[in-house]
Amino acid sequence: MIVVYHDVGGAHSTAVAANIHINNLPVNRVPSESELLNLPTFDKIEKDQIGRLIYIGKDEFNAEVYTLARKYKPDLVIPAISDMYSILHGNNKGIFIADTKPAVNLLMDIGGYTSRRLHLVSIGRPIVTKGTQQAYMDIVNIVKGVKDNMKKFIK
Repeated sequence: MIVVYHDVGGAHSTAVAANIHINNLPVNRVPSESELLNLPTFDKIEKDQIGRLIYIGKDEFNAEVYTLARKYKPDLVIPAISDMYSILHGNNKGIFIADTKPAVNLLMDIGGYTSRRLHLVSIGRPIVTKGTQQAYMDIVNIVKGVKDNMKKFIK
C-alpha cells in the first residue's frame, strides 16, 4: 500500500499530515512550534522537489507514506500517479491519495508564500507555523479519513 498526501507546495500541510499518519505527531493535541520545525520537510521543500514523491516513512499497516508538491495541477498529476500504480499493481486498490489543501488557512498561504517563494524564511516560517497550528486538527481529520479508508480496504 502507498499513501500520498498532496497540495500546492508540499511543505506544510502535507508534511504535517504524513507525519501524523506515521505517528510522528500526535492526534490528540496541537504540536509545539519546535515539534513542527523539527520535521525533516516542514517548510523545507525546494524547487527541485516539486512534482516528486518524497518518502516520509511507513505506517502501522506497513504502507509507505509520501508527500507531493503538485502546484496547481492536481487534475494532471494525481491521475498519472494513480495510473502508474495501477500499471504496476494491476489495480488501484492499494493507493490512497489525499489532498491536504482544504485544511490550509490564510496564515499558511501567506507564510508559506513568504518563506518558500520569496525566500524570506525568517518572516514566513513563524507565520506558516502559527497557521499550521491553527489548522492542525483539520489536518488530523484528513489523516483519520485516510486511515479509516485503509482499514476498510484491509478488511
